[in-house]
Amino acid sequence: MENIALVTGAARGIGLATTKLFLAEGRRVIMVDNDTEELAHAATDLTGAIPLPCDVSDPDAVAQLAARAKAEIGNVSAVVNNAGLADFGPIETTDFERWRQVMATNLDGVFLISQAFTSSLKATRGAIVNIASISALRASTLRVAYGTSKAGVAHLTQQQAVELGEHGIRVNCVCPGPVRTKLAMAVHTQQIIDAYHDAIPLNRYGQETEIAEAIVWLCSDKASFVTGQRLAVDGGFEATGIGLPALRS
Repeated sequence: MENIALVTGAARGIGLATTKLFLAEGRRVIMVDNDTEELAHAATDLTGAIPLPCDVSDPDAVAQLAARAKAEIGNVSAVVNNAGLADFGPIETTDFERWRQVMATNLDGVFLISQAFTSSLKATRGAIVNIASISALRASTLRVAYGTSKAGVAHLTQQQAVELGEHGIRVNCVCPGPVRTKLAMAVHTQQIIDAYHDAIPLNRYGQETEIAEAIVWLCSDKASFVTGQRLAVDGGFEATGIGLPALRS
């Protein structure tokens, strides 16, 4: 079996953490991101990492990526659809352009990448892990486009699992809760941080590597009979209710 993984949104955050875990277990990793400069920087000194810039919302670019990967690198055995666009705001001020931008990356991108690499995954009887969000499972304010796109990813995962299972392809979805990324810490006020800590049973944000561990496990033979599942890696956040007052404005 080929030992190649592909990770989108790999230049930073959960994508980069996942890349490093794959590399540590001996895989080669095709790192995909639309931020060419940051991708090149992230791949520096990562032995086994192959940076290939691509906008996952562009069908032609995705087709070219898949053709190049197969011709130059080989069939992948794991695809992690992590690329995503976070855009938060009230329903009334979320215009259609913003809505479409979020859907294009968060939902269309997952569809396009998965479809483009299906033939490769059939050859390896590989695995897909789609990264949704806890916002796919529980509603909150200011997330009309983001939450809806991620709910679409969660359902797309089940559609893929049902149809691709006969080819030995497993498809699962990871729904991260609040994660302590640089971006989150830059935009979350102390009030929001405190509110999350109060609402999460484990009383803290998750770490990028903790999300990555779940992703890598789902791609491994240890999860060989797991498919069509939505795994919330959220410190118990989904179990606590809907919405937080601190996130309403």
